[in-house]
Amino acid sequence: MKPDIHPNYRETVILCACGAAYRTRSTRENIKIGICAACHPFFTGEQKFVDTAGRVDKFKRRYGTVRAPRLVKKA
Repeated sequence: MKPDIHPNYRETVILCACGAAYRTRSTRENIKIGICAACHPFFTGEQKFVDTAGRVDKFKRRYGTVRAPRLVKKA
């Protein structure tokens, strides 16, 4: 192998927003992430529904009363 071409790996800590900490080796130091296996809904089994700014209600108000016109056959 060629000398001096490999990255410098050092021990680091990956911190999640939920507070979980993982020790590993990386070329970067002190990595911060927003979601991890400890708090991700796929792994925890919890599902969170977020209705941002009442989008469902806004849709129902806008399109809930509109009906498609019926086709009337002329005899």
